[in-house]
Amino acid sequence: MSEDSLFDWDQANIRHLRRHKVSTSEFEEALLNDAIELEYEDEDGEPRFKSLGRTNDGRILVLVWTIRSERVRAITAYNAGPGLRRLWPRVN
Repeated sequence: MSEDSLFDWDQANIRHLRRHKVSTSEFEEALLNDAIELEYEDEDGEPRFKSLGRTNDGRILVLVWTIRSERVRAITAYNAGPGLRRLWPRVN
């Protein structure tokens, strides 16, 4: 599967990320940069994952996502608070 087809973007989820000042490229980077899985839940029969990831610029984000039609669909993303940021492995 090519990276272009890995993510499911439309105006609804793009607009939602923008409200949290997160771009689609930041979401993709954070998830693909060895994100840490924090939580899993089933919401009305759909799996929902919550992950902690780091963008290429060092921003630590909480990512909420699902899989639809074999593609990653962003639900939301936002800056991780201090407690969660401490979970991210430090790189020396």
